Amino acid sequence: MKKDLTRREFIKGSAAAASLTALGLPKKNYAWTAGSDKLKIALVGCGGRGTGAARDCLTSSEGVEIIALGDLFKERLDSCRANLQDLGDKVKIIDNKCFTGFNAFEYVLMSGPDIVLCATPPGFRPFHVRAAIEAGKHVFMEKPIATCPTGVRHVMETAKMADSKGLGMLAGTQYRHHGGYQEIMNRIHKGEIGKLTICNAYYMMGQLWNVPRKPGMSDIEWQIKNWLYFTWLSADQPAEQFIHNLDIMNWVNESHPAKVNALGGRQVRTDPAFGGVYDHFAIEYEYPSGAKVHGQCRQMDNCFNKVCNYFIGTEGSAYTEGFNDPVGWIKKGDKIDYVGGKFSPYVQEHGDFIKSLRDGKPLNEGQQVAESTLTCIMGRMAAYTGQEITWEQALNSKLDLMRDIRSFGPMECDAVAMPGRTPLI
Repeated sequence: MKKDLTRREFIKGSAAAASLTALGLPKKNYAWTAGSDKLKIALVGCGGRGTGAARDCLTSSEGVEIIALGDLFKERLDSCRANLQDLGDKVKIIDNKCFTGFNAFEYVLMSGPDIVLCATPPGFRPFHVRAAIEAGKHVFMEKPIATCPTGVRHVMETAKMADSKGLGMLAGTQYRHHGGYQEIMNRIHKGEIGKLTICNAYYMMGQLWNVPRKPGMSDIEWQIKNWLYFTWLSADQPAEQFIHNLDIMNWVNESHPAKVNALGGRQVRTDPAFGGVYDHFAIEYEYPSGAKVHGQCRQMDNCFNKVCNYFIGTEGSAYTEGFNDPVGWIKKGDKIDYVGGKFSPYVQEHGDFIKSLRDGKPLNEGQQVAESTLTCIMGRMAAYTGQEITWEQALNSKLDLMRDIRSFGPMECDAVAMPGRTPLI
């Protein structure tokens, strides 16, 4: 795929080698292996979530240090760097390993990290993850890992590549690393509530931030700074946010869905400042077992909010919500068994990942999160088109939103999808 090659070739060409020499950086790109004293971390995408991921990674384990930062915008990099300073000698960031602009990621890869944290807007994720694995780096990738089926397939291929290289890929689906959720899932899988029949998932919340467009700001800069509202960058709410719940639904059903139908629209966020995404969705999945998942997500102010999951079986039910103590319960007859475990899975996931590297058994969650991402995307596709969509249709779809952006400039906003008119590609 030509667009993929343009992102990969930088680490192979003579320009990259020349840049290494000019920067005085090491030329080897070998991932850390068991026995080394320190694991070196680098972050690409220095916004709030990226800064949080770096802090979580550094907090999770001893013998780790962050050595490089990269972001398109200098102000975000500077804010991230300042925010991490309280972590003391785990922060080894020097000026010539702080990179900004569209080439920042290339220079971060050349700066000598063992693990690269990928936290830019999701539209860039397939390019960044592939380049990091090709460069021999372990990867943490925020969710979702793509915004279209083409990008999902790209990451699936990358996950296979990582396995062949003995490299780890950690996904930002942190519920899977929470002891309370693990206990509830294990008990459901052992048949404690009987055969699973219906699940309900909710991510109902208020509106998120929006960056006003300033005079002279290019289309691309404005869209990237407001990436939530552009499908090519965020994949819309089902993938960008609701993925946490839908990943749990794949987990509890031990499968990806067989088909989906959905509806959604823009009822409150109708201003062009909010790009072309929807502000509410209702999605129904059917799994190979026959179990149904009913999902609802919404971003509207002054409305009833809840973020939780219900699981109904032939002999009982279960519930999960957030990371409180308890995180949920299992009910059978009149008996309710509450499940606790209040701790940060945001930190635990990095601790689990680093332990796997030191044990010589790198975690690879690439295929798993790719399937969860496609689960979300097929729900969005069903809502956008008004069509029922099977897993095979979604997986083989030619829809390609990946864009190899290298500079600021003009870019038209995608039209708002209209069910019954927007084609299924």
